[in-house]
Amino acid sequence: MAHGSLSKSPVLNRRAFVLGTAAVGSGLALGFDLHLGGPVAAHAADIPPEVNAWVVIKPDDTVVVRIARSEMGQGTLTGLAQLVAEELECDWSKVTTEYPTPGQSIARKRVWGDFSTGGSRGIRTSHDYVRKGGAAARMMLIQAAANEWAVPAAECTAANSVITHTPSGRTVTFGKVADAAGKLEPPKDVPLKDPKDWKIAGKPLRRLDTVEKVNGKMIYGADVTMPGMLNAAIKDCPVFGGKLKSFDDSKITGMKGVKKVVRVGDTAVAVVADTWWRAKTALEALPVVWDEGPNANVTSASIAKWLEEGLDPAQPAFIANKNGDAKAAIAGAAKKVEAVYAYPFQNHATMEPMNATALYTADKCEVWTGTQNGEAVFAAVVEASGLPSDKCEVYKIMPGGGFGRRGMTDYVRQAVAIAKQMPGVPIKLMWTREEDMLHGRYHPITQSKLVGAFDADNNLIGLHLRISGQSILASVRPEGMQNGMDPVVFQGLNTSGEAAIGYTIPNLLIDHSMRNPHVPPGFWRGVNVNQNAIYLECFMDELAHSVGQDPVEFRRKLMSKHPKHLAVLNAVADKIGWTTPAPQGVFRGICQHMGFGSYVAAATEISVTDGNKIKIHRIVAATDPGHAVNPWQIDRQIAGSFVYGLSALFYGECTVQGGRIEQENFDTYQSMTLKEMPKVESILMPSGGFWGGVGEPTICVAAPAVLNAFFAATGKRIRSVPLKSHDITFA
Repeated sequence: MAHGSLSKSPVLNRRAFVLGTAAVGSGLALGFDLHLGGPVAAHAADIPPEVNAWVVIKPDDTVVVRIARSEMGQGTLTGLAQLVAEELECDWSKVTTEYPTPGQSIARKRVWGDFSTGGSRGIRTSHDYVRKGGAAARMMLIQAAANEWAVPAAECTAANSVITHTPSGRTVTFGKVADAAGKLEPPKDVPLKDPKDWKIAGKPLRRLDTVEKVNGKMIYGADVTMPGMLNAAIKDCPVFGGKLKSFDDSKITGMKGVKKVVRVGDTAVAVVADTWWRAKTALEALPVVWDEGPNANVTSASIAKWLEEGLDPAQPAFIANKNGDAKAAIAGAAKKVEAVYAYPFQNHATMEPMNATALYTADKCEVWTGTQNGEAVFAAVVEASGLPSDKCEVYKIMPGGGFGRRGMTDYVRQAVAIAKQMPGVPIKLMWTREEDMLHGRYHPITQSKLVGAFDADNNLIGLHLRISGQSILASVRPEGMQNGMDPVVFQGLNTSGEAAIGYTIPNLLIDHSMRNPHVPPGFWRGVNVNQNAIYLECFMDELAHSVGQDPVEFRRKLMSKHPKHLAVLNAVADKIGWTTPAPQGVFRGICQHMGFGSYVAAATEISVTDGNKIKIHRIVAATDPGHAVNPWQIDRQIAGSFVYGLSALFYGECTVQGGRIEQENFDTYQSMTLKEMPKVESILMPSGGFWGGVGEPTICVAAPAVLNAFFAATGKRIRSVPLKSHDITFA
């Protein structure tokens, strides 16, 4: 649905969308299946020509850029539109966007490529082919104009949605030649601009989705309405691994508005009613008996004890990063330093709970939902409905927060399962906040034991970092495992790649004792760099202080072979004034890390009163993402990431009692407030030559910077979060 055109009737919008994407009539279609493909014919003269899979140009020169990735507030929609528009040479003021559907993409041999939006990959893994989409469309539009004028295309240029024949000065707008361009063969060679020549990409432009979010026109999954639609509320077994034993629907069938009570799989029950509130109220009154199963005795304490056992070096572990002989270096060290850190379960807690609207018939199954992965949802709909793929479709609605949670499909499967029991009736399933909190896919729980070894001259000669705890891939994506090992566990600690360690240590061992509790893990914004940055960067501070060395200088000695890591560290150290005295009563902390292809660092200034009340005065953050598509958006993402990272540091913890999560709403699972938010000073330093992410990397440096500053202020080293568990709060 085009940005700015989404109405209250998804059925009508869906029809308009289907017509629009099927209309290839006199339009030009380049199928980019991550490469250039062949033309597709069109048939409806009154529908704007499809210039290619990425671009539709209307007669009034409005440019509709199709975005396969999901917009969740991170700015991917605007950034990708900038990249397409840059190569297209169109008028940015006339650019709007729309989501294609995964069903259509699959029918067209995955013409839009990957629909998944996570790991800060929305731009960095699709920039090449979306830019080619814009460049190819420009070349074909120019050729169409040149043919009309009977001149060589080389004599024509495009700028601001106008094609000009340079020798004669003749001009024509994109909208007038789009139809003719559609009859041309797509170019085989599509060169791209050098980023130094960008005029739209790389510039601080306003986001395309902001206005409708502010004026209330934006439609989210919770806003979907349809003629004849019914509403469903659901309750799943509160203990993971448990089952639904029985329920007595006779107690609620007479309640006003209640239409049906249905079993959903082996674990859940749902009530369908004419309004969601009536469905929820009836569900609360429904007598339900659960079979909680063997996990009903699990507690946070029992999980912690199990993970602690995995820290024993004698326990088997997967080795991800090794050089030299760390155990021998530690055994023969002149000085040895040890520490144990821990990181808890955390919930995504998106503002909009999970929801999906499903319409099932024997011939078709359609779903409207906010999702981070349209293709995964599509596959889930096909499986849950039992229908072939050509009889299923998914329509992406703007999600009210994702953070990794909406990369899962559990709530969509539930919606389809309910809709199958009421064929022909649109069913909107909406989770309660409590259901959303109790049935998340949580940030993985881990502990880490670190041992550092020094020689007689106080040089760090060895480091063993053992992680004990949960694997996300083992649960969510087992096909990604490598001979039983989860490589994602080691984000920010790898030898190379998009999340590499920034230090050279003569004897290094980083390993993982995998222990998977029954609480299901998921990709939580920032994923494993969040805890790994705390483990490594707080311990680096411990090591520095243990030998009386400045934490920055200590790091620098280990970073000569890591110039990009060093560059961001130096940038924040200079900006914070590390070598100059801090104001009276103010203390500093610093850290650096790498994640999602970007190099990041942070330095902070804090003050502490009464030994436990922290005021964060400022955080300086440096990011090198290689290329910067929209500097304004990157600046806002950095600030937003600190909201997430600091909320996790101070408040974020999900505990387990009786096998179930204890935190059921925002009264027990808090986020930081506006008055607690520090001043954020961003340093954007794109060095070029690679594409890194920006939505997630800087989350991980928030906590260690503050924890290191807290030690500088109090002499107390905090090795587990959240800080509320240590009676430490915001001032």
